[in-house]
Amino acid sequence: MLSLLHSKTPLPFSTAGLAISRSFSQKALFFNVPTSPIYSASSHPNRHCYEQFLLSLLEACKSMDQLKQIHSQTIKLGLSSDSSVQNRVIVSCCTKDSGDVNYARHLFDTIPEPTVFIWNTLIRGYSRLECPSNGVYMYLQMLRRNIKPDRYTFPFLLKGFKRDKDLQCGKELFCHAIKYGFGSNLFVQKGFIHVFCSCGLVDMAHRVFNMGDQWEVATWNVLISGYNRLKQFEKSNKLFNEMEKKGVLPNSVTLVLMLSASSSLKDLDEGMKIYKYVKESIVEPNLILENALINMFAACGVMNVAQGIFDNMKTRDVITWTSIVSGYANTGQIDLARKYFDQMLERDSVSWTAMIDGYLKLNRFREALELFREMQISNVTPDEFTMVSILTACAHLGALELGEWVKTYIDRQSIKNDTLVGNALIDMYFKCGNIERARKAFEKMRCKDKFTWTAMIVGLAINGRGEEALNMFSDMIEASVIPDEITYIGVLCACTHTGMVEKGREFFVSMTTQYGIKPNVTHYGCMVDLLGRSGNLREAHESIENMPIEPNSIVWGSLLGACRVQRNVELAEMAANKILELEPENGAVYVLLCNIYAACKRWEKVREVRNIMMNRGIKKIPGCSLIEMNGAVHEFVAGDQSHPQSKEIYAKLENMIQELTHARYSPDTSEVFLDIGEEDKETAVYRHSEKLAIAYALISSGPGIVIRIVKNLRMCVDCHHFAKLVSEAYSRVLVVRDKTRFHHFKHGSCSCNDFW
Repeated sequence: MLSLLHSKTPLPFSTAGLAISRSFSQKALFFNVPTSPIYSASSHPNRHCYEQFLLSLLEACKSMDQLKQIHSQTIKLGLSSDSSVQNRVIVSCCTKDSGDVNYARHLFDTIPEPTVFIWNTLIRGYSRLECPSNGVYMYLQMLRRNIKPDRYTFPFLLKGFKRDKDLQCGKELFCHAIKYGFGSNLFVQKGFIHVFCSCGLVDMAHRVFNMGDQWEVATWNVLISGYNRLKQFEKSNKLFNEMEKKGVLPNSVTLVLMLSASSSLKDLDEGMKIYKYVKESIVEPNLILENALINMFAACGVMNVAQGIFDNMKTRDVITWTSIVSGYANTGQIDLARKYFDQMLERDSVSWTAMIDGYLKLNRFREALELFREMQISNVTPDEFTMVSILTACAHLGALELGEWVKTYIDRQSIKNDTLVGNALIDMYFKCGNIERARKAFEKMRCKDKFTWTAMIVGLAINGRGEEALNMFSDMIEASVIPDEITYIGVLCACTHTGMVEKGREFFVSMTTQYGIKPNVTHYGCMVDLLGRSGNLREAHESIENMPIEPNSIVWGSLLGACRVQRNVELAEMAANKILELEPENGAVYVLLCNIYAACKRWEKVREVRNIMMNRGIKKIPGCSLIEMNGAVHEFVAGDQSHPQSKEIYAKLENMIQELTHARYSPDTSEVFLDIGEEDKETAVYRHSEKLAIAYALISSGPGIVIRIVKNLRMCVDCHHFAKLVSEAYSRVLVVRDKTRFHHFKHGSCSCNDFW
C-alpha cells in the first residue's frame, strides 16, 4: 500500500486530503498490504476487513476532494467495481451537502445493472437539488430497464416537486404508485400529500389523506397548512374538528395554524377553542404560539385578552410587539398603538407598515406619510406591503407628485413590484386623475389579475371615460378573466356617468344570466342612480320598491341625488325620510334636502329642516379641499384664513372674480340654503374651499401645470361653473375629485358634461 501512495505517479492530494492520506497509509501498514503496484486487494486474505476500512473512509469524507482521492485509491486497488464501494460513493454524492450528483451520475453510468437502491439514491440526489425533471427522467429509464420501483422510489422522486407545473406529473406518478401496489403505503401516501399540498392541489391531497389511517399530527398539519395557504380557512377548521374526533393531540404547530385561520376569519369562538389547549396546559406555549394568540385576539378585537397574554410573556420579539401594535391600530385605538410602537427597541418593515395602516384605517393619511418619512430616517427598508399602503395614502390625498416619487423609490430600491403594487399604482394614478399614467402602468404589468382589470374599469368610469371603461371590460372578457361583483359595479358606474341607460340595463341583466352574479345593494344603487339622473325617476323608485333585498341608505341616497338634479321635491322628501329612518344622524341628507328646497325657493321648508338640524345637534360638514403643490399637501376649508399665504390667496381670488365677471361669470346661489340676502349668498359661494385651492394653485405654479384638487363633498353648481371658466381664461387643466366622481376641466368644458 505504501508503494502505491509513494509511486512515481502519485495522486494529486490536496492539503485538505493530507490527513486522510496519512491515516490511509498507517492503516495499510496495519493490514500488511504488499507494496507491489500490481497487487490487487481482492486477493488479500483480509479483503473483507480492508473493504470495511475503505467504506469507513468514504463515509467519513467531508468534501468531494476527499471522496475523489479515496475513490481513486479504490480504482488503483481494484475495488471500484465492488457494489459496496459503488453504493457508498453514490450515497455520499447524493445525500451529503458537499456531494456532487453529477459525479454520482458518471459512476452510475458505469454500472451494468444498477439495483433499485442505486436508482432511488440517484433520484433522491436530483430531488435534493430540486431538479424534478432529472429525477423523473431517471425514473422512466428505470422502468425501461424493467426495474420496478419500491416504496422509497416515489417519496424520493416527489421531494423536488414544489411548483404548479409539477402537478400533472405528480398526478401521473400517483397512478403509477397505485399500479405498482404502493397506493396504500403510508410512506408513499405521505409523499403525495406533501407534493399536492405544496403545489396547491389540497383537495387531491385530502383524498390521498383519506385513503390512509392513523396519521400522525405532522401529516394533519401539512393538510391544514395547505388549506391555509389557499385561504380556505373553513376547511382548515373542519379538518381540525376531524382531528379532535380521532383523538389526535395537536402540537404547537397545529395551534399556530388554527389561530392563523381564526385570525383571518375573525372567528373568536374557534380561536377560544384553540386558546383552551394553552390555558389548560395541554400544549406547552412557546414564543411563536403566544404571538399567534395575540394576533388572533387582536384580529377579533379582544384587546384585553391580547394585552393580558402580552403582559405575561417572559420573552418578546419584534413579532410580539408588532402584533400588539397592529391589534390596537386595527381596532381604531391608534394612540395606544402608537404608545407601544414608540416603546419598541427593534422595528422591522412589518411593524412600520402595521402602524401606517392604522392611520390609513382612520383616514389620517397625512400622518401615515409622516410616519413613512420617519421610517426612512430610521433606515428600515420598506417592503411591497409598505409601498401599497403609501400609494393608498397618496391616492386618497390626490398627491400625484408624491405618488410618482414612491414609484421611483420602488424602482431604485428594487422593492418587489408585484401585482399588488401594480394595482395600487393604477388606483393611485386614477384617484389623482392621471388617466394616461394609469394606462401606462397597466400596459407595463406582466401579470394582471381581475383586480387589475377592475381597477382600470372603475378608474376610467369615475374619470368620465365611460366608453373606454366598457371597452376595457370587453378586453377583460377576451383575456378570459372572469369578472366579479366589483367589476360590474365599475361597469354600471361607467354607464351612469355617461348616461348610457340601455347599456346599463343590459349589463345589469347579463351579470346574472352570463356569470351567475347575484346583484347586491350597490348594484341596485348604481341602477337607481343611472335611471334617476337620466330623468326616469319613477322607474328608479319602482326599482327600489321591487328590490328582492332591503334597500339601504346608499340606494335611497342615489334616488335623493337624482331628485336634486331633476329638482323633484316630492320624491326627494320621501327618499330623505327613508334615509333618516335608517340613519337619523346623517347630516348630509339634511343638507341635500335643504339644497333642493333652496333651489326651488321653498324657504319655509329650508328653515324647518335647519331647525331640526339645530335641535338634534346636527352640523353641516364643512367643505374641505386638498391640493398638492411642490410635494406638500395643503388643506383649505370654506372661508378659511389660516393658511400662511391667506392674504395673497384672497387677493388673487378677488382679482379672478373680477376678471371672470367679464367672461360671463355670475354667481349661482341656487343651492345656498341660508335665508339671507343675495349679496351675502354670493360672498358665501366665493369662499368655497375649491375656489381657495384654485387661487392658491394659480399663485404657486407656473403656466401649463395641471391643478389637482380633492374635495370631501359634492362640488356645488357655482364652483363647477367657476372651474370651467378658469380652465378657459387661464389656459389651465383642472382635475377635481369630489365625493362622487372626477371632473376634468379643459378649454371651458368638463368631462362630466354637466351630468353629476
